[in-house]
Amino acid sequence: MSHFEAFALALIQGLTEFLPISSSAHLILPSQIFGWADQGLAFDVAVHLGTLAAVVLYFRKEVTTLLGAWLGSIFNGRRCGEAKLAWMIVLATIPACVFGFFMKDIIELYLRSAWVIAATTIIFGLLLWWVDRRATQQDDEYQANWKSSLFIGLAQAAAMIPGTSRSGATMTAALHLGFTREAAARFSFLMSIPVIVLAGSYLGMKLVTSGAPIEFGGLGIGLAVSFVSAYACIHVFLKLVTRLGMLPFVIYRLLLGVGLITFLLSQ
Repeated sequence: MSHFEAFALALIQGLTEFLPISSSAHLILPSQIFGWADQGLAFDVAVHLGTLAAVVLYFRKEVTTLLGAWLGSIFNGRRCGEAKLAWMIVLATIPACVFGFFMKDIIELYLRSAWVIAATTIIFGLLLWWVDRRATQQDDEYQANWKSSLFIGLAQAAAMIPGTSRSGATMTAALHLGFTREAAARFSFLMSIPVIVLAGSYLGMKLVTSGAPIEFGGLGIGLAVSFVSAYACIHVFLKLVTRLGMLPFVIYRLLLGVGLITFLLSQ
């Protein structure tokens, strides 16, 4: 993998990880369209670390508060809104872990194709548009209960299908439940932290046991670019989502899906 490819893929990862447009779809597409070689496990670990560092740094105050409240609820029995939210994030993470454990191989074998990406990009884009238009937008993330958290967690699990978008699916589910756009985005971003930690740890263990060669120049580019682009993306998205809504991302998804179908039919 050249340094240009490393830069481009890390930029794609950083910009799409937290937008409702599917990072997995965009990372698969270069190999499908341009014939780029697979980026490898080491690079996957690097960009996961970059996006994880970005979301943790951006929400450092919330993460510190939620983690302290969560630990306090375990060891001191302390109950508060922050502890409840932390437990809801933990609950919302469980479906993705279960689904990933049982379905990962099936997804890798049968669903990582450009046709699947085109279909899910369009279908879930239309679903996001429909839900966003009808959303009541009354609640913040602290109103989440076990039923709503589990529902959003199931949406996150379904987003393992390439092209669905983890952030898109979770924001769609949260909007459907009455969250404001900003609250849906914040809950989605906070939910991403344990998922990225688990995914990065899994990939890291695979890397260690595989003995695959590591090219540190590409890894450094991947880590730095994914961090900077993800941090900027989170900041801009939270500033604009309440004003712009989800329509720009829906339009992008539809254009991407139709463009991909046109490309595939021309082959």
